[in-house]
Amino acid sequence: MSWSWKIVEIAGIGVRIHATFLLLVVWLGARTVARGESFGAFASVLSFVLLLFGCIVLHELGHALAARRFGIGTRDITLLPIGGVARLERMPRDAKQEFLVAMAGPAVNLAIAAGLFAVSTLLQGAPTSLPADLETAGLLERLIWVNVALLVFNLVPAFPMDGGRALRALLATRLPFATATRAAAGLGQGIAVIFGLVGVLANPFLVFIALFVWIGAAAEVEMVELETALRPLNLGQAMLTEFHSLRIDDPLSRGVELTLASSQKDFPVVQDGVVRGIVTQGSLVRGLARDGGAGTIGGVMEPPPAAIERSEPLGPALERMQTERAPLIPVVDRGRFVGIVTVDNVFELIRFRSALEARVPGPPALRPQSERSG
Repeated sequence: MSWSWKIVEIAGIGVRIHATFLLLVVWLGARTVARGESFGAFASVLSFVLLLFGCIVLHELGHALAARRFGIGTRDITLLPIGGVARLERMPRDAKQEFLVAMAGPAVNLAIAAGLFAVSTLLQGAPTSLPADLETAGLLERLIWVNVALLVFNLVPAFPMDGGRALRALLATRLPFATATRAAAGLGQGIAVIFGLVGVLANPFLVFIALFVWIGAAAEVEMVELETALRPLNLGQAMLTEFHSLRIDDPLSRGVELTLASSQKDFPVVQDGVVRGIVTQGSLVRGLARDGGAGTIGGVMEPPPAAIERSEPLGPALERMQTERAPLIPVVDRGRFVGIVTVDNVFELIRFRSALEARVPGPPALRPQSERSG
């Protein structure tokens, strides 16, 4: 995630802090000054906030480690002023796995609250009532109730929160995955509207939560519908067979010439029928600024993504391009280089198929390019 810095690594997963997190520290400082409190009071509040975010990191680690059990990696965990985000490489598409990954985070908060309650009972005796004011309660009491609040809040069935994902997993045991996603997302957006209305009247923070839930639910529905559209397609149906390529010993001016003469911005570097690298518009510009006319394509090319057989499904290839930020992927037919796939032409194929499906019921699938006439 941009505008964030890695602060620690836990279980091989980088924990990052977003620049906006500093706004929370500034707000706490301003609040202390406005109340006329001492620096000690500010330090006490800041310490509690840092412990709270430590609990949030553990919550996100719960998701990440549960996902790891199913072979799903986690890119990183990022702390934001409103909480934490674990960026999994993908969400499980098996309902049971998704349910377990979704519930792992709240389970961590339950374990923390139970552990702190046991410690508090040993040190101070079992509490006889709820604290009247959490701000004046002891540190252990505050951390216990904050974790209980995190547990309850995350179990609200507002997709894409943990409760919403768990609901989608349960629905997916009876319904098609896309239908279950739309149902869970619709409920989540309905709850977001309630959050927004309550936020306008009582607590502005709920407005931010409402926006997060609404946008996240819409994005998940869009992603699942895209996966559904891609499922019957393979790379051969989406690959480009008419494109420009470069050679390792070509001058940089050749790349400029091809860029200006066509709409192509990224080029495979092909030597002896094998893709040796790729040249993006950005690497071409940097090479020109550094080497001028003396530069060659070999001096600016980047390692190519691993080639994929044309018969392979299109969905994982698109996911790879997005995860690796690869501008293109070489396509091979039994090891022979036959074309490239880019994100743009994948979405062009989907638009054409959608137009056909809207035009007549049950249209034939678009044929692979090698089978088309003309």
